Amino acid sequence: MDADTESYILLLLSDGNLPTGSFIASSGLEAYEKHGFFRLSSSQNGQVTGLPPAKTDALISFMRDSVQTYAHSSLPFVLAVHDACDTLQSHGNAESALSDALETIARLDNVCEATTLNHVARRASTAQGVALLTLLMKGLVPPTWVGTSDPGKKRVEAVADSFKLEIRRGTVHGHLPVCWGVLTAALGLSPSELSNNLPTFSNAINFGLSQIGRSQYLFLFLHARSLLSAAIRLNSIGPYAAQQLLLHIVRPLVQAALKEAGALRIHFTPESISGGSCTDPIIEDGINDGPAVTWPLGEILAARHDQQHSRIFNS
Repeated sequence: MDADTESYILLLLSDGNLPTGSFIASSGLEAYEKHGFFRLSSSQNGQVTGLPPAKTDALISFMRDSVQTYAHSSLPFVLAVHDACDTLQSHGNAESALSDALETIARLDNVCEATTLNHVARRASTAQGVALLTLLMKGLVPPTWVGTSDPGKKRVEAVADSFKLEIRRGTVHGHLPVCWGVLTAALGLSPSELSNNLPTFSNAINFGLSQIGRSQYLFLFLHARSLLSAAIRLNSIGPYAAQQLLLHIVRPLVQAALKEAGALRIHFTPESISGGSCTDPIIEDGINDGPAVTWPLGEILAARHDQQHSRIFNS
């Protein structure tokens, strides 16, 4: 795929009307505000002043922690699903490859379920994941009257269709990172090996100028943008201030998180590969990567979302 096509797909997936934003979920921001973290006393020279910190500072602090933990807990699944889809596209036996890829993606989805620690986050993740697969099958696959795509992409689309059917049957969950990996793989936005020096945002759009993980970068950017959308709905910040943060603050947050977590991978035990438990990541000396939560407070706040007296967001 040429760079112009990739850039155009990026613009389509960045559309705020797509089901990747904060229409149903605030990612814990609503609970964060309701529990008083926007009104905590600030301090100067070690003395509590009793003055509330600027809401913008509190929001930036939340975004930094949220993007970092989301990168560590979700990006390994995006990369692993891409690996499975890349194998599918290059496999000679289409029927066997489809079955193997679907089994691998289902296993990854089960691991994602096990490592998503609270029910509120699970609810939001599965709702948005199913919405993404619906978007792919109804709005992004080529219509019959413009011709068919290449055989490799058709196989990935077949996996997406089969995976959505398994979600309806209740045999898999359909978490957002897994479905995002399927969607972007089907569109040809495969992540590549990260370079040591992350490019600027403009270079990230011009994919031919960098080796940044395209779908991973966009995944984290959309998460950060959804936090700002949620903050606007909560009246914690105005739309103009949100645009300022999106331009001047979000980029370094996303780049730092991607640099830390962009190369993390999922490892399975031999038992899980041979038919044992599919939710057991491998644990060996010297292997430190894999999904992880880096902000326990965020998990606690998100888990308390349903205990709020009133709430705007479903999750």
